[in-house]
Amino acid sequence: MNLCEISASQMRELLDAKKVSAQELAKAHLERIHRLDPTVRAFLKVCDEIALKQAGAAQERIMQGETNPLLGIPFALKDNMVTQGIETTCASKILEGWKPPYDSTVALRLAQHGAVLLGKTNLDEFAMGSSTEFSGFFPTRNPWDLARVPGGSSGGSAAAVAAGMAPIAFGSDTGGSVRQPAALCGVVGMKPTYGRVSRFGLIAFSSSLDQIGPFARNVRDAIWAYEASAGVDPNDSTMQDAPYDSQIAHRPAKAPKIGVPEQVMNEKIQPEVRALMQNAIKSLSDAGAVIEQVSLPMIEHGVSTYYIIAPAEASSNLARYDGVRYGLRIEAESASEMMRRVREAGFGKEVKERIIIGTYVLSSGYYDAFYTKAHKARTLMKTQFREMFSRYDALLLPTSPTTAFKIGEFAGDPMALKIADYCTIPANLGGFPAISINAGYSGGLPVGLQLVCDSFCEQTLFSIALLAESVLGAPKMPELVT
Repeated sequence: MNLCEISASQMRELLDAKKVSAQELAKAHLERIHRLDPTVRAFLKVCDEIALKQAGAAQERIMQGETNPLLGIPFALKDNMVTQGIETTCASKILEGWKPPYDSTVALRLAQHGAVLLGKTNLDEFAMGSSTEFSGFFPTRNPWDLARVPGGSSGGSAAAVAAGMAPIAFGSDTGGSVRQPAALCGVVGMKPTYGRVSRFGLIAFSSSLDQIGPFARNVRDAIWAYEASAGVDPNDSTMQDAPYDSQIAHRPAKAPKIGVPEQVMNEKIQPEVRALMQNAIKSLSDAGAVIEQVSLPMIEHGVSTYYIIAPAEASSNLARYDGVRYGLRIEAESASEMMRRVREAGFGKEVKERIIIGTYVLSSGYYDAFYTKAHKARTLMKTQFREMFSRYDALLLPTSPTTAFKIGEFAGDPMALKIADYCTIPANLGGFPAISINAGYSGGLPVGLQLVCDSFCEQTLFSIALLAESVLGAPKMPELVT
């Protein structure tokens, strides 16, 4: 048995039965990372010593009779979640070498559960991108085809799980940055309701949209990872103490009522992706689900709305990187010149473009024309979705309009990259929970199916996802790296 190619659920059984130790699991994954990652490039930093130390502590807890789903289970963390004493860069030169003095809430909670940190994963710089081509250090490659992107911005986390370098990983999702790479890499990726998982210690991109979520090999593992990370945190004032029924979450749904927006089954979606969605719809119908077509016209305006709100918030959030307090510093004759030099050298092209756009839409004379109007559109979209959730348990959409595209394919077409989030952005604008599961393969590349539920209905989302996975099958491992 290859310990790197089984699910976290199977690892749990082996650990509890004392058939394998936490140290053996950690060593197996670290060996696989050092063997495969020079090609895949999923990790920015591998934490060998920390992983082995945490694995030893976890094994002691196991030997004392303790058990919880993630105790002794290896995981990876996107490098925009701060980790005390471990370099956290957001894949940006402006933070290269920075070692935070504290842990993010998610990192702290996973440590308390006894999960074993393998390392920090690559991303588009400051989580701005849909392909992980915009990392300040190097692009990550898709384990299904090394010439293609893994999606983004959490492409490193998705690729790590797909390649068997970690059974569970965490990313952040601002416009689809967990779900879209999950689809392109053929794994499960979940975005919780805004306010379910603490953002304390998540380096901010767009504060009203960012949310942390897990990657896993199957829905059950994703549920475990979500449950370990969720919960009220006094350090995050946007969190809400809403009920969650774990028993419902772990039980496949029976005869759920699902709506399919006509706006995501048209020419904007690759024909091969549409065909797999239709196959999935038929399989779910055969399994007892009631599925109907619906209309959500505001989906058409999601990308344009998002690319006003997100850059505006990014412009504000990234103003803190000035070379004064931490991160890159370039000496100059004046403070303003120092700041100019730091930001010029430290930020990549994509980040600079979004800061410029965000500053523009917030400027005098344009605020109402752009930013205020975008928020009105956001409210309309949320209202339309809420009305659907009064009639349906969930909505079903493709996760990505296409399969994984080649690295550099859209280098001269920035809009093509932005449209990659066409199907995922609405869940972020509304703050709704959503999950991507594997729907099959087209031309040897994975295709993702997305389910979206009403706010704080994660238990329903997981229940329907378990049903869908039972009829569609759990993801496979790519032959390229096995």
